[in-house]
Amino acid sequence: MMFRNFYLAAGAFSLFPFVNAQASDLSRNQKPNIVFIMADDLGWNDLGYTGSDYHETPCIDYLASEGMIFTNAYSAAANSAPSRACFMSGMYTPRHGVFTVGSSARGNKKKRKLIPVENTEDLRADFITLGEALKAQGYTCGHIGKWHLGDDSDGTGPLSQGFDLNIAGCRAGTPYSYFYPYCSKKKGACHPGLEQGKEGEYLTDRLTDEAVKFLIDSSKGSRPFFLYMAHHAVHVPLKAPANLTEKYLGKQRGKYHHNPVYAAMMESLDSSVGRICHTLDSLGVADNTIIIFTSDNGGSEPVTDNFILRGGKGMPYEGGIRVPLIVKWPGHTKAGSKCDVAVNGIDFYPTLVGMAGGKVEQTLDGEDISCLFEGDDKNFKSRDLFWHFPAYLEANRKSGMNFRATPYSIVRSGEWKLIYFYETSEVELYNLEKDVMETQNVAEKYPRLANELGKKLKRWIADTDAFVPIEKNPDYEVIEK
Repeated sequence: MMFRNFYLAAGAFSLFPFVNAQASDLSRNQKPNIVFIMADDLGWNDLGYTGSDYHETPCIDYLASEGMIFTNAYSAAANSAPSRACFMSGMYTPRHGVFTVGSSARGNKKKRKLIPVENTEDLRADFITLGEALKAQGYTCGHIGKWHLGDDSDGTGPLSQGFDLNIAGCRAGTPYSYFYPYCSKKKGACHPGLEQGKEGEYLTDRLTDEAVKFLIDSSKGSRPFFLYMAHHAVHVPLKAPANLTEKYLGKQRGKYHHNPVYAAMMESLDSSVGRICHTLDSLGVADNTIIIFTSDNGGSEPVTDNFILRGGKGMPYEGGIRVPLIVKWPGHTKAGSKCDVAVNGIDFYPTLVGMAGGKVEQTLDGEDISCLFEGDDKNFKSRDLFWHFPAYLEANRKSGMNFRATPYSIVRSGEWKLIYFYETSEVELYNLEKDVMETQNVAEKYPRLANELGKKLKRWIADTDAFVPIEKNPDYEVIEK
């Protein structure tokens, strides 16, 4: 009950009345309940425990103190849809074909040197999703929030991919509105399950209400549950309750963070985490529930500052792919512990299915990292991590650049990270232990190592049958120098 006591002491009691419930049969079930909380575009240092001196995230910080934090956690892609497809399938992007959001040919076509991949926007129904794999193990599966991988109407939404409940999940990557009504006037559509609401209701709060209902209902049965709580926060457009925004308008600017609306969105997200943890405590199921908190990709610049990391969402640098990760597994993770092993979003699928006692029935690229949760990194075999982005992503307007990302591939091997850029055939090599800010490209200093990592990358591309962008764009406008 420690988290409940902390949460109440933090002054959030009024947000969620105490659930007067006895411990259910789930607390005695050998299979752990799973609560997976994914924030949207949350930066690596946006939280109090990761260094922000402006954002207030006491509940998430407390969760971190009660569990294990990962210092080298990565999303499987630098933007939303591919990252979520990797999480749901356990596969790298070349296997499912979701490489980016929307079109792969974004930005000025006259500035693109190569023909990009033809992007797949939905996760195909023939893949066995994490939801389907856990449902096969007897789990009640609930999806609440952002799906971004298809719609239930055409067989690619959550209800078609293993989930018993879908609230708000559809193809949309951006919320139709952060305040009720949660509908799009242009598309004439509403987020499913959110058609009814109250005037002034805030999306983050409403999604949390739905999550609490799911937890209460699920705890009444004898089956373990899997809650995929996929918030839209803190994705643009920046919208937050006026009272919270006013609070941060009167607060002194932080060293790197100073956006009052973004900070208010962060506080709402934090309150959501607190309410969910409080609910688990109140229902008596917290001791048999693993809680995982992370982000789908790095923070979006210039909305937030990812310092000390270079770059942001969509980019191949650490600011685009390194994310916060907290794991709390009572009786297994040590409170206040830290893991420096590099892990990836593709690892959650085999890990959670394995913890549920299931067997994987399709090709997976991720590894079971559950031993790391228990502090056993000696028996975890070191492996390389890969990223592949054969597409284009336009730059933020204020950056002065044409693109945030042109086609690239990445391999991280131990402390080394190599980025290959297809337009120019240029290579960048960084030692992340000595230069996490990626300021010193040492490819010329270590040509043999760069060549070795390049070969690893080439073999991986061949093994995954990845699309390689080599065809020249006939519309490219050559600028004479």
